[in-house]
Amino acid sequence: MKKLIYPAAAVALFFASAFTVIKSQDWKIAEGYSIKFDGGDPSGEFGGLKGTISFDANDLANSRFSTSIDVASINTGNGMKNTHAKSEKWFDAAKYPTITFTSSSIAKTASGYAATGTLDMHGVQKPVTIPFTFDGSTFKGSFEVNRMDYNVNTAEPAHGSQKFKVDITVPVSK
Repeated sequence: MKKLIYPAAAVALFFASAFTVIKSQDWKIAEGYSIKFDGGDPSGEFGGLKGTISFDANDLANSRFSTSIDVASINTGNGMKNTHAKSEKWFDAAKYPTITFTSSSIAKTASGYAATGTLDMHGVQKPVTIPFTFDGSTFKGSFEVNRMDYNVNTAEPAHGSQKFKVDITVPVSK
């Protein structure tokens, strides 16, 4: 009987470990984050970043980003441009109050990582990949967005830049 206890325990441990859920590290967004955009004219930044960040470099399969920014927080450095950007003609902050990104996968790359997911802006959802780095306390990423892809002021395609570079820096804490 004693001889059967050890193999039975080993089998039980194996099956228990096979169904154990591994959870990535959850991070809190800290103060000092920045979401800057540059299209020449206009350029500026967004505030109002909220979301859930679960990231573990050793468990990318269970890592996830689910974030949003407040469209009304746009700051171009010019009050008139801010009002114009929030209007129906551009972002329509009343109808589309947030811009969201939800990852579907995160992969290791030669220079860091890449989060692939859905960017939802102005009522349009498009797949995007955001390359980023993580130094243990800060996520940094940069990508390009074409406003025409999201129906942002399509009536005036030549009014302002169509493509914008977006630079994101998000310090985090546990």
